[in-house]
Amino acid sequence: MPAVARSVVDHPLVSLVVAVAIIYIALLLGQSADQFLQFSMNGVVIGAIYAITALGFNLVYGTVWFFDLSYGAMATLGAYSVFYFTARQVHTVGRGDINNLYLNIFMGILIAGVMGWVIYTWIYPELRRRINPMTLSVVGGLVALAAGAYTGLILAHPTDLNVFLSPSIGVLVAFSVGWVLYNTLGSVRIGGRTLLLVLGLPGSLALGAYCGWLVAENPGTRLYLSWAMGAILAGASAMAIYRGVYFYLRRQARSPLVMLVGSLGFLLSITALISIVFSPDGRPLAEPFGTVPWNVAGAFIKPFQLLIIGMAFAIFGGLYLLLNKTSFGTAVRAIGDDEEVARIVGINTPVVIAIIFFLGGAIAGLGGLLLGEDIGIRPQMGLLLLLKGWIASVVGGIGNIHGALLGGFVLGMVENYGVWYIPAQWKDAVAFVLLILFLSFWPRGLLPRR
Repeated sequence: MPAVARSVVDHPLVSLVVAVAIIYIALLLGQSADQFLQFSMNGVVIGAIYAITALGFNLVYGTVWFFDLSYGAMATLGAYSVFYFTARQVHTVGRGDINNLYLNIFMGILIAGVMGWVIYTWIYPELRRRINPMTLSVVGGLVALAAGAYTGLILAHPTDLNVFLSPSIGVLVAFSVGWVLYNTLGSVRIGGRTLLLVLGLPGSLALGAYCGWLVAENPGTRLYLSWAMGAILAGASAMAIYRGVYFYLRRQARSPLVMLVGSLGFLLSITALISIVFSPDGRPLAEPFGTVPWNVAGAFIKPFQLLIIGMAFAIFGGLYLLLNKTSFGTAVRAIGDDEEVARIVGINTPVVIAIIFFLGGAIAGLGGLLLGEDIGIRPQMGLLLLLKGWIASVVGGIGNIHGALLGGFVLGMVENYGVWYIPAQWKDAVAFVLLILFLSFWPRGLLPRR
């Protein structure tokens, strides 16, 4: 029997807990099959959001091994980014035109700084032997400033998000198609390069231009483009926090407590700033597609909620391939096992960790905005979502993306089944009782990291 199974099954209380759970579920099913199915569907949907949050949390925690409280703020930032771009689509009195000059400037500077660091750290070392360093520095600086100005321009015109992003969409599509064609036709010995130049290059440029035009002419894409912007801004903010603060704290303080206090400061500060800019009241987000529920065997589920479930598995699949099938994933796992040894063998640990923080922040922002699309947003949502993601990680197995996925769905189901006889406001209490049980008896979770 695998170690994961022995760690759980060999515990003397497991049989009792499993028996009680089976009896309880059978009792609920016997009382009302329709209601049981509805509670199950609700549990799967909210469990998918918990799983997404736990995936990003476990990705970061399993690499740097400290509890980053600012991760919750990234979830809030992602959700409010969507509100920033789509406020006019929501009927909220006095909040139909959200546009803050200082916020636009700050985020522009942040993106410029992140882009400048990326160019200096990744691109500069590769090109400085072939290009004059001064020329390279000037060009890199101009590119970073252009990225920051472009971001500020987009934020300054939130109602034209689809128009301002259309060139980027076109370039991205053209580059992606061109890359695929290059790797496909470039390997053909006879006529491959000719086909690439005659058909591939013009075709990719034409397709990119067409996709950009479609986005610019369709305002309905603004909501979904705001999702991408929310994830990018959250990821860039997480990377900036790591490079600007955590990187130096980890080297100087070398104390998990100092890191915890520092991340708590970021969580509280960002939450307070969001409350000041957007008000502390809860807000709805613009409705996405599929808000009319389907009736499935007496229970109701929205098509949009099916997308949430699908995205949880898609993110898990993407992270699995990234961590297990790429050299970058090998570097991440090496850092998670022993960062000092990874540095000694030549892994650029600051760069790898920065990428992990970006990915973790982007996933957190995505989880926050998906939750906001389902139940609305408020400035304090990040802390609760962080705690739920952490509980899901503990239940499934902390530092393990498999455990994060399983733990998220388990937590969602337990929460919903747990409030069958009590008010729904007790869901959080049910979640914390589950956390206490696992910390007391199964601290490694259902799928512990090997």
